[in-house]
This record gives sequence, structure tokens and C-alpha cells, in this order.
Amino acid sequence: MPMNTPVMSRSEQKRDQILLAAKELFCEQGFPNTSMDEVAKLAGVSKQTVYSHFGCKDDLFVASIESKCIMHGVNDEMLADPSTPETTLAMFAKHFGEVITSPEAITVFKACVSQADTHPEISKLFYSAGPENILGLLSDYFIKVAELGNYQFDNPHHCAVRFCLLMFGEMRMKQELGLDITELLPDREEYLSGSVEMFLSAYKTN
Repeated sequence: MPMNTPVMSRSEQKRDQILLAAKELFCEQGFPNTSMDEVAKLAGVSKQTVYSHFGCKDDLFVASIESKCIMHGVNDEMLADPSTPETTLAMFAKHFGEVITSPEAITVFKACVSQADTHPEISKLFYSAGPENILGLLSDYFIKVAELGNYQFDNPHHCAVRFCLLMFGEMRMKQELGLDITELLPDREEYLSGSVEMFLSAYKTN
């Protein structure tokens, strides 16, 4: 094992096991039909261990969504350097694009929509942990970029919304409808990079 390879503690390993089990069950069964007992059984830990890491099922659902973003590298560290928005946003678009078009993301999104009338709290949890969190990260980043003077974002939140929706593109629209996306895959990278360039050119000050 390399000297610099971090070693996970037993507690961290169990937390990861719980998150993996939760994501699998939430995707397969939906939030209402998944119990903490089932998560514990699939994760190979006790129910008490699940509750010690995540106080309730709501917290576990939120953590599973956040971990999906982190797994793809979508976090505040990626948006740490405001001096290189061209490179930073291109990388962000790539990773964010992978998150929103992943099978798990589509499954959870569809589940939230299908249960929005009977379980609106699930949609609120999903929005808070996923879209709202991402919009906040981007808004803060745009503020920092604007302070350097090369770009001006009059309403950072609105700009964050526009940027995210550009990343969805035709692929995500088709996925939400259960349509085949095979023909879109070869041009996906070009679409994302072109969208980033178009977005930044709209807010450039000189």
C-alpha cells in the first residue's frame, strides 16, 4: 500500500457501507418504501449503527444525494479558484453533467416527481441537498469571479440557474422521458464545452 494512501477507520467504512446501501434501496424502492432496518441489513451493520451515523431517514436521504455529488467531484473545492473561470467551469460542467445524467440521478428524480403529491417532503429534501446546494456553490463562485473584474454577474443566483440548465441539455430532457440517448453521447462533450463558452461570453466585461 502506498505511504500516502489514506486508511479509512472502521467508522468511516461503516458510514460508506450505509450510504451505498441507502442509495441502492432509495433508487430501487423509493424513499417511502425504504426502512432503516433494510438499510442496516443490506449494509451489514446494526440498526443502531445506522442511527448513530444518520439521525433519521431524512438525514440519510440527504447524505446519500450529497455523497453522489462528492463522488463525482462536484463540491466547493472544485470552485476554489476564481482566477480561472474558463477552466474551472469547464471542469465543473463535465462533472456536474455526469451527475445529472447518471442512472441514479434520473431514478431519484423520477421518484420524487411521481410522489410529489403524496410525499412533497421528499422533493423538498432532494431539492435542498441537490439543486439548491449546487446553485449556492455556483452563486458564491460567480461573486468571487466578478470581484476580479473580467466578468460581471448582475444576479449570481439567476446566473447559476442558467448555467445549470444549460448543462442539462437535450440528453437530460430525453432521459426524464425514458427515451434513448445513444445518438447524443458522441456530441455531449462538445455540447458542454460550447455551453460554457457561450455562458461566459455573455458576462464578459471586456
